[in-house]
Amino acid sequence: MSKSPGERARGRSFWWWERRRSALLDVGLAALAALESAASAVAFLAPRVHLGPWSIVGVALFGAAAGATLVVRRRWPAVPVLVALVAMPGMLGVVLLMVSLYTLAETWEWPSRRRRVVALSALAFAEAVGVMLVEMSTPGDAAADAPPLWGQVLMAVLVAVGLTVPPVVTGLYMGARRRLIESLKDRAHGLETELDLLAEQARERARRARLEERTRIAREMHDVVAHRVSLMVVHAGALERIVAKDPEKAAQSAKLMGEVGRQALNELREILGVLRMSEETAPEPDSLAALPRLVDQSRVAGMAVTLTVSGSRQEFSTEAEQTAYRVVQEGLTNAHKHAGGAEVSVLLAYAPNGVRVSVVNTCPGGERGAAALPGGGNGLVGMRERVVALGGSFSSGPERDGGFRVEAVLPSRLAVRADRLA
Repeated sequence: MSKSPGERARGRSFWWWERRRSALLDVGLAALAALESAASAVAFLAPRVHLGPWSIVGVALFGAAAGATLVVRRRWPAVPVLVALVAMPGMLGVVLLMVSLYTLAETWEWPSRRRRVVALSALAFAEAVGVMLVEMSTPGDAAADAPPLWGQVLMAVLVAVGLTVPPVVTGLYMGARRRLIESLKDRAHGLETELDLLAEQARERARRARLEERTRIAREMHDVVAHRVSLMVVHAGALERIVAKDPEKAAQSAKLMGEVGRQALNELREILGVLRMSEETAPEPDSLAALPRLVDQSRVAGMAVTLTVSGSRQEFSTEAEQTAYRVVQEGLTNAHKHAGGAEVSVLLAYAPNGVRVSVVNTCPGGERGAAALPGGGNGLVGMRERVVALGGSFSSGPERDGGFRVEAVLPSRLAVRADRLA
């Protein structure tokens, strides 16, 4: 993962500086402040105190040391201010005072430093006024031309304002600007992270949608192909038994096998064609209205099957009707596979609370046994998943008399309203 500019800068940090150019800037300011403070200290004390050569060197070194404290202004912003306040009575280091006040004011966002900023700035202002008054009251040749006291106070205040207010105001502005930029960067980084998360979620939803669509197509292919192939195998078994005894009936069975095979191919083409069709060109899905035709196909194949419809006809959603149709189809397919010769009852019951479909076969017996059809055991599992996904209930299992029942109930909330049918 790529690093942010701040992280890359911290990776190249030098001591407490985030960037090397920041270190060079502070060293340069410290050198300038050291020279200015040394010269200011000598110039301030020379008229008032007799200084020998070594004293001048000592005063200059003291001023230089005071100005050099700007090197630590980013790490300890109050240190240069305190040094400037301590040294101000003996000198007037303009660079040291203004840069240190600017740095201190820039840290205003720290609650623990706000009182410190106000207190030190006020103290610097007061000391600057005092130093300027002392400077203007120094006796000399120009003492006779000195302004009156109120004029000296006014000038001292104006100079003190010029030395303290601009750096403090500028520091507050730059600190606020820096915090705003950092907050915007944080928000941009957060939005980028959120967009990445949304994109990942979209990819996951697309993957799930593809998986669900594959599962749906696989179920449709299983339901259609398994039922039709089961009928073909039943017809083939009947044809094998009667081809020598009753050629006319054998020909009829062969014709039915061909029709069932063509139906299987057509339905398979329709399922695969849905992948390339729009909603307007998609074929009509199987519905409960097609149950009589489904039962007739099994009856023609030799199954003793009856269909019972009870209750007032209701129309349900397309997905609900197709699911109910597939449940009956799966029940008939299982009867063909495992209960050859048994009587099968198909029930379609409309009730106020929904619709119920069931396929029940009696215990297999008689001369005819079950057709030797392979089964993967996935049909009933798929039916249960489809019914439960619609909020219905599904059950399948053996009966007490040795038969088998497949039943599904779909809730009434899936029904289409009467005003939509009009």
